[in-house]
Amino acid sequence: MTRRTRDDRGAVATELVVVIPALVIIIGLLVAGGRIWLARQGVQEAAASAARAASLARGAGEARQAAEGSAAANLDTQGLTCRPAQVVVDTRGYARAPGTEATVGVTVTCTITLADVAVPGLPGSMTLTTRATSALDTFRSR
Repeated sequence: MTRRTRDDRGAVATELVVVIPALVIIIGLLVAGGRIWLARQGVQEAAASAARAASLARGAGEARQAAEGSAAANLDTQGLTCRPAQVVVDTRGYARAPGTEATVGVTVTCTITLADVAVPGLPGSMTLTTRATSALDTFRSR
């Protein structure tokens, strides 16, 4: 009686052809997700820095300039290229009398291309918007 045996040669190569692309895709998604998270954190940091810079200004006009300059410098330091970067400064707190509690708020909106932050050649873009507030100096002078 003869016994038939199966030949397993080539099975590993076939398995690798299936497994390797799946691993590459999973690792690529993890890297892209991490880089998008870092970009989001960079925009949040820019908003917080801009709000702090605006809170140190003596007036609303000076606060807007300080916030825009701080946000632009921070985004540049983070290596984020926004298309376009929008900085909206809420200076209603400056209308309150000195000695009262007031805040200044900054909203930073940054549209980034996915090719810049995730995988080169990846089409599409993502808009990141964050808001930060900072307390005005209670005893500021005008």
